[in-house]
Amino acid sequence: KTITMAKRGNGSGTAKSGRRWIKWIFLGPILAVFLLQLYFFVQVCWFVYFNPSSTSFMRQQLSELRDKNPDAQLKHEWVPYDRISNNLKRAVVASEDANFADHPGVDFEALEKAYDRNNRKHKVVGGGSTITQQLAKNLFLSGSRSYLRKGQEMIIAFMLETMMSKRRILEVYLNVVEFGRGVFGAEAAARYYFRIPAAKLAPAQAARLAVMLPNPRYYDRNRSTNYLVRRTGLIQRRMASAELP
Repeated sequence: KTITMAKRGNGSGTAKSGRRWIKWIFLGPILAVFLLQLYFFVQVCWFVYFNPSSTSFMRQQLSELRDKNPDAQLKHEWVPYDRISNNLKRAVVASEDANFADHPGVDFEALEKAYDRNNRKHKVVGGGSTITQQLAKNLFLSGSRSYLRKGQEMIIAFMLETMMSKRRILEVYLNVVEFGRGVFGAEAAARYYFRIPAAKLAPAQAARLAVMLPNPRYYDRNRSTNYLVRRTGLIQRRMASAELP
């Protein structure tokens, strides 16, 4: 009887252990996702008051540059919101996110249009991202295109909109967004392309920088394409109606 009870006890313990493993198979991924979101949220709270010294995009590009040149450095200089030309602010809003001042971080109408385009092309060709979503991607994510990454981007965008003012979001975005190969932020871009500080960008210069944003490395190499010229003129005409925070 003692031996039989011991066997039953061992069987019961094995069954409980098996149930614990099954529980963690389901709960483990949920806990991991929760901890990841908590990490992002803490970082967002930090950036409300402190300027990011680098971003995921910056670190990725610096690594690529140093594969060819170990001494490579990024061109980047943080400047406060008031030292960035309103021309550039208006140009970026007009070009990238006309509803920036009004949406909660995600423009669902733009997302729906992007989804339809992607279905027609049978691949992800555009994301319909707002400035807030682009900031989320630049700060924390990669440049890969997938619906999973888009979902994470949207979650972080809502965090940014919850914790930051629109003015702060635009300030951080303009200081970390990529404008060319190794060129990040408005100040570095203004000096790299026009040899002036960001505060002195004229409307045409600001419009040109804004138009470069969707593909900055390409336009860094190809600065006089017909599309760039036409689009710059269009954005310059739209700038007057762009609403700033």
